Parts: sequence; C-alpha cells; structure tokens
Amino acid sequence: MVGEEGAFVLGWDEVLTEEELSVTLKVLCMSEEEFKEYKEQDGWEDDSEEEENSTLSNEALSRLKTPCKKLLYDSVLLTLESYGANLKAEQDLLNNKEAYEKLSRREQQALHVRYGQKRILHQLLELLQ
Repeated sequence: MVGEEGAFVLGWDEVLTEEELSVTLKVLCMSEEEFKEYKEQDGWEDDSEEEENSTLSNEALSRLKTPCKKLLYDSVLLTLESYGANLKAEQDLLNNKEAYEKLSRREQQALHVRYGQKRILHQLLELLQ
C-alpha cells in the first residue's frame, strides 16, 4: 500500500503521496468486517472517483476521523523518535554560527534536511491534535 519505499511523502501544504496515505489509513482504520467487505470488492475500484476529488491538504488532514488522526499522529511520533536529536537541538545548532561552521559541508546540508523534515512533522502533529 505504501509503495516501494514504504514511506509517505509530506510537503508543507499537502501529502504528496496522498493516494497511498489515504488508502492505508482507510484500511488500517477499518473493522475486520469492513475490511472483509472491502477486500471482496473488485480491485477496490468503488472509491476511485471519491479519492480523485479529495486531496490530503493540511486542512483535510486536520478533519480526518479520530481513529485515522490518532494512527497518523502516533506514526509521526515514532518517526520523530527515530531521529537522534530533537527539533530544538537542531535549531540551536543552526543558530550557533561557530558550531555550525565546524561542520563539514555535507553535515551542514544533512542538518538542513533533518531540520526541515522535523519541522514538517511537527506541523503535522499540530494539525492532528
């Protein structure tokens, strides 16, 4: 359901892999009976028109049903836990010119990427509360 890499791609304004996230949340939040019924449908085609008309913008994410919001919220927390440092520590390093300049160019770029990823994840946590 989540593609080859097993991850969802989030941007500042919307989910970039919205179809995968939408289907995954829908399936994971189904009861066993709903899942059996959904699985028996031919290729899960009945929802394609509905899903084409809905985008997972940040606003739409904040309106998800409670079980889906909780699942996504918990997933974001797990993802954030996988990072070594928290957002504040990364921000402090970015703001400390002396410490930042001691990093190699590659470490500086990695810091910017991690910091940006964490900011997006924290934004998502706020939307899901």
